[in-house]
Amino acid sequence: MVVWAGCSSGRPVEAVSLLGEPLVRPKLYGEQRDRLNDQMLAARADYRANPDNEMAAIWYGRRLSYLGRYHDAIGVYTDGLAAHPESYKLLRHRGHRYITIREFDLALADLSAASELVAGLPDEVEPDGMPNASNIPRSTTKSNIEYHLALAYYLTGDFENALDAWTRCYAYSQSNDDSLVAASYWWYLTLRRLGRDDEADAVLVRITPDMDVIENGDYHGLLLFFKGEISEDELLPSALRGVQASTLSYGVGAWLLLEDRDEESRVWLRRAFVGPWAAFGYIAAEAEMARARPGAN
Repeated sequence: MVVWAGCSSGRPVEAVSLLGEPLVRPKLYGEQRDRLNDQMLAARADYRANPDNEMAAIWYGRRLSYLGRYHDAIGVYTDGLAAHPESYKLLRHRGHRYITIREFDLALADLSAASELVAGLPDEVEPDGMPNASNIPRSTTKSNIEYHLALAYYLTGDFENALDAWTRCYAYSQSNDDSLVAASYWWYLTLRRLGRDDEADAVLVRITPDMDVIENGDYHGLLLFFKGEISEDELLPSALRGVQASTLSYGVGAWLLLEDRDEESRVWLRRAFVGPWAAFGYIAAEAEMARARPGAN
């Protein structure tokens, strides 16, 4: 997909939404902008000094992505794959950013290849580019590959293939409660979409209020809401903003849709668009709204 030259905001258009709206590169401010830009420049210097190094390419691409330069990141990953065509790590990261720019077929190709390449290999903790409050990485290479593969299937409405990948993701997400709740959330929704409600309820059995969750508190809260252990008022903060707005709004909207409360669902799905457009809840809300359009498949 060709990146447009720009729009009225003066910022480049990085993608087009599933509803046909241009999505401009996010604007960053102050200390956050300076810190992320400095990190990107350091990663770029390392990459230029080591252009054939797999991890140098990965980190340069990741640092570009944190600045919203998704097409630039994809270009770096593509160059890296020319030197390392069987790098499941490069495929995992490029697949993630194809999801971000709504190129789901390309994401599925990359992530499916990564899943095959990593099968049979030992798993390993994946370092965080934007660490959580405890600075403890909570995900692994295998769980991230299957997570993004399952999400790409989910976003296209291919819930059967999504279920297979979520099942694998869940198996790789047993080392801590953050990984467990993230996999459980999407696994639950996928099972419900397939009408396998008893199996979905079984996913909730392991979800308790006292789980050790550091970074996925919104998924944890949504699962407790699905389970009926907290109310909507207890789940939702007084003001929704940022990624949390997209995550919680989509989660409530998806649950209402499954409960056949379509009008209420649409209200919540629209609220997901308050958050950043790269958030998975935002993309999932777009997918739901696009599927609901007259004449959509």
